[in-house]
Amino acid sequence: MANAGHLVRRTSQREMIVPQKSLDRLEMRDMRNRLVQENGGPSYGTTNQAFEDPQRRRSWAPSPRPPPGDAVPTATGKPGEGAEDDRESWDSKWQYLLAVIGYAVGLGSVWRFPYLCQKNGGGAFLFPYLIMLAVEGIPIFYLELAVGQRLRKGAIGVWNQVSPYCGGIGVASAFVSFNVALYYNTIIAWCLYYLAGSFRSPLPWSDCPKKYYENGSYTVVRECAKSSPTEYFWYRETLEISPDINHPEKFNWKIAICLLIAWLLTYLCMAKGIASSGKVVYVTATFPYLVLVIFFVRGITLRGMEDGLKHLFTPDWEKLLDPTVWLEAGTQIFFSLGLAFGGLIAFSSYNPVHNNCFRDAVVCGLINCTTAIFAAVVVFSVLGFKANITFDECTQERERILIQYFNTTDIDPIPPGDLISTYAGSTNIPMPELPECDLQKTLKNSASGTGLAFIVFTEAINQFPWAPLWSILFFLMLFTLGIDSEFGTLEGVITSIVDLKVFPNIRKEILTGICCGVCCVISMVFAHGAGNYVFILFDDFSGNIPLLIVAFFECVSVSYIYGLRRFSDDIELMTGGRPGPFWLLCWKYISPTVMLTILTSSIIKAGERTGGRGRRAGPSESPVAPRINPNTLYLPPLLLQVVNGSKYMAWDATEGEVTFQSWPAWAWGLVAVLVLVSALWIPGIALTRLCGLHVIQDEEPAWFPAEELREYHTVVPHKVTNIERKLFCMREDGLEGLCCPVGAPPKEDV
Repeated sequence: MANAGHLVRRTSQREMIVPQKSLDRLEMRDMRNRLVQENGGPSYGTTNQAFEDPQRRRSWAPSPRPPPGDAVPTATGKPGEGAEDDRESWDSKWQYLLAVIGYAVGLGSVWRFPYLCQKNGGGAFLFPYLIMLAVEGIPIFYLELAVGQRLRKGAIGVWNQVSPYCGGIGVASAFVSFNVALYYNTIIAWCLYYLAGSFRSPLPWSDCPKKYYENGSYTVVRECAKSSPTEYFWYRETLEISPDINHPEKFNWKIAICLLIAWLLTYLCMAKGIASSGKVVYVTATFPYLVLVIFFVRGITLRGMEDGLKHLFTPDWEKLLDPTVWLEAGTQIFFSLGLAFGGLIAFSSYNPVHNNCFRDAVVCGLINCTTAIFAAVVVFSVLGFKANITFDECTQERERILIQYFNTTDIDPIPPGDLISTYAGSTNIPMPELPECDLQKTLKNSASGTGLAFIVFTEAINQFPWAPLWSILFFLMLFTLGIDSEFGTLEGVITSIVDLKVFPNIRKEILTGICCGVCCVISMVFAHGAGNYVFILFDDFSGNIPLLIVAFFECVSVSYIYGLRRFSDDIELMTGGRPGPFWLLCWKYISPTVMLTILTSSIIKAGERTGGRGRRAGPSESPVAPRINPNTLYLPPLLLQVVNGSKYMAWDATEGEVTFQSWPAWAWGLVAVLVLVSALWIPGIALTRLCGLHVIQDEEPAWFPAEELREYHTVVPHKVTNIERKLFCMREDGLEGLCCPVGAPPKEDV
């Protein structure tokens, strides 16, 4: 440090030389400046070697070399005299946190967690949810942030640098992110369509369409009369849905235009990388919280609010004995935090090397959890109001039927239950068939996912004064929640392509445009009559299993290949503190076990899904034995169970209800392609590497000021304790992994 004199501060993407400052001044500015070469001192370049004194000891990293045709940026502006980190960076810590929070807090926190909570024991569900957050969610979140910040590359470059045999993990996560980005923007397109309809008064889904005749009379469309205005608008007006996935029918131009707009907005926000998307997140990450607060204030003033909250949080402790509850808690935590997509690694790679990634992981994880619980309160306060209105309408209908049946129009208004008991106890007159009115059952059958957002919640908004205003706020909130997550998902793909220099002569904004254009063209498969069924197929299978596999191998790669001792040393250099035994236990044992359990249970659980017929066919229905497809009898028993048991919900227009249908053979072929194209990269890259084929080219390690961070945080060499040696197999030389990157570092190096 004594022979380093000049400081370079990087502002956005421009380099600016600042006057010489002391180390104390550097500490006061929180190490936002970079050290460069002066008076024959060490060269602070693009590799770890830049922070090694060649006269004191020999670095293990390869010599730094500039990319072909490019000059290495230096403090003096002269090519070749030294180098520094020229990677993009966030303008501020707040910008980074908002981007990560916006990415992690997605649509699942609003429309899936409330449903899972009331379904799996109410308040008791919070117990497994918080445990899974502690042992699975935050540890893997922490791991991805630390890996990205340390190695300063996208997912492919990061895992290839951990070990050349692990590069397939990054490729797999990039393929999964691409698949998920395809269908995730479809949700944004649906939100845009509903947002446009929200500017009409009355709302287009508030009443059934009518067919008028010349004499002035009219009839209600039969499909709408048999279902409801919100269901009819969703299935018929918006999706123009077909009877099943085998009959696409006509192309849906309305959704196609909305998809085009959604992808155009995504491109405009991401064209300049984090320089543009980082500005957008100030709005998209904060606006959902503003809307949630507004809906919360409105919700607690509604009649029936207490019924919804009571139903949501009343604990059913016996549910905790059901393994499915723990499985769904772990699955919800995993996907709500956006783990294994590569987006978190990409975001953290733009951080300063001294950023406290541990604090970021804990803060973002807790914010995501708190947001999900707060959203559940908002949703069920509104659903309690809707359930009370539905219950009142049901009791009025019962009374109308009874009055008409007994022809007693002059009787005093009394509750239908009393009327029924009176007549049933004193006469032999058979009772008419009456609708079942059950407030708790209405709340229990609340839908999740698109059913909650586009059917149930819109039906509740219809009852609000100034319904169009509330609808605009609601769908703007869903739009901002969705597009934030889309940024992170697509960033994981684009950052990996840019870092690998697959197209070195194409600027990032052009590459982003090509990526968005390709995605837009492919996503048109969701813009026809069977598009919703294809969406369900992608949502159920394209991301779930591959992401669990990726997360499992992430933990294995860091814990057993890179080595926890070296990883802990890296984190200590960046944050000033070593990860405690709890985090090491999670990374090496607990989190991989949880991932493997969820993966196995998800496959088995898929085979147990059964179907039937019903107004809202869903998880609450009684199981019905599935029919066996004779064309699949040659499959292994587990796959046979999955294929014959897994079904999708189709819309029956004649009856105005949802029914279950079996996936056709070609759909299972598509599922196999989606899963294998992603997952097979992990063993594939390793096998090709063993055969001497380098699918992913090795690159120079990224800029990392190890010596300066060591002095800044006053890090002393860590001595391995007996517990670390026995429990985590740590060694003094830091080589406890099964294999290490090419060129092992000396004992004192990270």
